[in-house]
Amino acid sequence: MRHRPGRGRPDSTNGSGGGRRRGGGPTLARLIAVRVLERVERVRAYADLALHEALAHSNLASADRALATELVYGTLRWRGRLDYLLRSALDRDLAELEPLVITTLRIGLYQICFSDRIPNTAAVDESVRCARALGAERATGLVNAVLRRLARDADQVAFPELEEDALGHLEHALSLPRWIAERWLSDYGAEAAAALTRACNEPPPLTIRANRKRGDRDRLLEKLRGNFPAARACQLAPNGIVLGRKGDPGRDPLFLSGEYTVQDEASQLVLELLDVQPDDRVLDVCAAPGTKTTAIAEAQSEAGRVLALDRNAQRLNLVARSARRLGLSGISTLRRDAAEPLTDLPTDAGLAAPPEGARFDRILVDAPCSGLGTLRRNPDARWRLRPGDPLQLADLQRAILESGAEVLRPGGTLVYSTCTILCEENEDVVRGFLANHPSFRLASKAELPATLSPVLDDDGFLRCFPHVQDSDGFFAARIIRID
Repeated sequence: MRHRPGRGRPDSTNGSGGGRRRGGGPTLARLIAVRVLERVERVRAYADLALHEALAHSNLASADRALATELVYGTLRWRGRLDYLLRSALDRDLAELEPLVITTLRIGLYQICFSDRIPNTAAVDESVRCARALGAERATGLVNAVLRRLARDADQVAFPELEEDALGHLEHALSLPRWIAERWLSDYGAEAAAALTRACNEPPPLTIRANRKRGDRDRLLEKLRGNFPAARACQLAPNGIVLGRKGDPGRDPLFLSGEYTVQDEASQLVLELLDVQPDDRVLDVCAAPGTKTTAIAEAQSEAGRVLALDRNAQRLNLVARSARRLGLSGISTLRRDAAEPLTDLPTDAGLAAPPEGARFDRILVDAPCSGLGTLRRNPDARWRLRPGDPLQLADLQRAILESGAEVLRPGGTLVYSTCTILCEENEDVVRGFLANHPSFRLASKAELPATLSPVLDDDGFLRCFPHVQDSDGFFAARIIRID
């Protein structure tokens, strides 16, 4: 039943790990994990933001921060499987329990099933302590009994087999909400859907983009190998480096000094499709937090300019912060809702407008989406999304695409991209736009960089998948304005 080691490191006294405890209370790492997951469950908070906030207000050592992170993300990835096991050990419906109790049970069971470093006795004991510390004293007996039973019997619980019940296997054995499992089975078939889901349950590789303004990738690769001995060049992204699956590249001195940006390889390939030229005037309509904006600026000369838009002023500040860290000029930011017309964009935002108004050589529409291609990084998304969300998002995506296209110069290039793999947010949006706008066309595969051919389909759409490229799931299309 123990599928892979946990990252929490047991301490030398009781094997429980997780930082200091006060009196008879639980270790702080576990207490933080329960509180974060309870917020995710109760108010649909974003797990990454809630965890970052909780850790920022703690003084946990790095190993204990890693344990809290592992408990949050691991429990979210395997929630469906954990719930299937919990139902086998409960004498009532899981929904009848308080959310705090369910969360405590899930975290305890995750340690039992997935961590080779934490003894079962410690996982049970710490879960009981968490329940008591968080005001659920009356549930401590239930938590103790259920987790002890599953520590003994979980290996005997039979899950649906893929060959006999593909939907049940994806939902219960591989922890996918039923509606997503149904979609993926319909779109890809049982074997591919299972491979995709298994990939989404694994931690993603740590991938970065070398800042070409500071030097080439090979030089950076040599400097990184001291802290990341498994570092290697990406196969497709020319500035990309895979560091491995362990470590914190955001705390590395080379990151802090602006040598690189943390960015998945599939996300980097979107910029290859955009093919920014040194002197281009570029518009990034949904720019925050600035990962792609800064990649555009790194490809430009001093004469090039990029205007970054976002409707969230706080997140837009992240673009400017990243530009300063990377030592980039030529980036201007502006708070705007890109779903609204952009024809009145100011001409004094660092961009010298031609006589016909604000017309851009290249435009990136990295549209808000369901994010189903990033479940490895954002496992809470699978539980937060509802079946009707993708179609609602498609309406927003069409509006943003149309607004961006209005300010593209004749002969200019627009790239539409998402980090989802659902057709209604991807090719359906692009084809619908082209059907209603005869002045635009889809770039053919032959027109696109040959280096991208492994991820281009016959229509010229870029598609990446976690189980195929070991990257995020991404879609992108290059659109050309004819006149």
